[in-house]
Amino acid sequence: MEKYYQKETECAPRGKLRELQSERLVSQVRYVWEHVPYYREKMEQAGVSPADIRGIEDIGKLPFLSKDDLRKSYPDGLRGVPAKDCVRIHSTSGTTGKRVVAYYTREDIDLWDDCVARALVAADISEEDIVQVCYGYGLFTGGLGLHGGAEKLGCMVLPMSSGNTERQLQFMQDLGSTVLCCTPSYAAYLAEVINATGVRNSIRLRRGIFGAEAWSEDMRHSIERDLGIKAMDIYGLTELSGPGVAYECSAQSGMHINEDHFYAETIDPDTGEILPNGSKGELVITSLTKKGFPLLRYRTRDICILSEEKCSCGRTFIKMSRPMGRSDDMLIVKGVNVFPSQIETVLIQQGYSSNYQIVVDRVSNSDTLDVMVEMTQENFSDSLGKITANEKSLVSELKTMLGIHANVHLVAPGTITRSEGKAVRVIDKRKI
Repeated sequence: MEKYYQKETECAPRGKLRELQSERLVSQVRYVWEHVPYYREKMEQAGVSPADIRGIEDIGKLPFLSKDDLRKSYPDGLRGVPAKDCVRIHSTSGTTGKRVVAYYTREDIDLWDDCVARALVAADISEEDIVQVCYGYGLFTGGLGLHGGAEKLGCMVLPMSSGNTERQLQFMQDLGSTVLCCTPSYAAYLAEVINATGVRNSIRLRRGIFGAEAWSEDMRHSIERDLGIKAMDIYGLTELSGPGVAYECSAQSGMHINEDHFYAETIDPDTGEILPNGSKGELVITSLTKKGFPLLRYRTRDICILSEEKCSCGRTFIKMSRPMGRSDDMLIVKGVNVFPSQIETVLIQQGYSSNYQIVVDRVSNSDTLDVMVEMTQENFSDSLGKITANEKSLVSELKTMLGIHANVHLVAPGTITRSEGKAVRVIDKRKI
């Protein structure tokens, strides 16, 4: 376990960390220049060469990467190695249906596992624990990310994936799971079922590692009370390495960023100006060690605050607050990235107008997604049976685009309130 709590890194003086980051940034910029033509062209357009980057203080000279770049370079324009040197991909949906495909080398996977193992140790988890992973497996990073880190730490891992609550509870009781890894909304739902079925006394959980969606301190306290655990936050993005970019320690006062692998900045989302630590801004992450998909200055669109305040756990890694919103229109519903533009694309392709509204809510600790769609005068006159069939068709098309279920409600023309300014496309009723 000591391997994943290294005082020379997690507890190193800030000056030493900056030296390491500078060394790795210089090397990574040279690597990207030589292996990623798409980003080299962006650097050339910005009038920057590797010779201009002598340390971390020069990072502001580099151009940003955004979701739009990932879409333009799809599927492999930002890959840093030949396909034969990649051992895995992960993916998330893009804003117009084009997926973001992130590539991983064997070394990338090993480093990712190390980052997650480090996060587990920070949550007081050891090889003595039994870790039940209820994140989805497959293209989503949650399942395999927590699985790899827990296995590397030496834990017994139950690769349950998401859903099938009855089976989750059976294994939880029979095998004595001590750690639960899933979205906070699913943890809250499990807590409800556990307490409703009277099996709380046969549950041995003591820690929870929750992420992939926004959740409040009130929700944390509720989960901790109902499950009798300590609930820890974890942060990551498919584009960078999934969970393990940042993690909470026992202080539960922000997430330590693995600064030996990721350099974090906050910027003004409108001007791109770098903000001093302690300011609320958009989080920008540079991957210092990843080779398969080496992103420099990637705009996460998450709004947060970075803090260098001393932490009671002894770690000196900078901390980020929980994301406090987005600088774009992306929603996170049931752990899935959802863009209004994706929904609009489906509606227009199916012959509907651009008058629609998205309502997100949280019912019984589970996110719901409802799409109100105005009918045209022509289909408004259709029979009730045909309208119902059209709703079912849209539900199917949206499931294909988004990867999650959306409730569709076809409403009469002119029903959705018009605005003289920017249309109110999204109503998020969740308390987050």
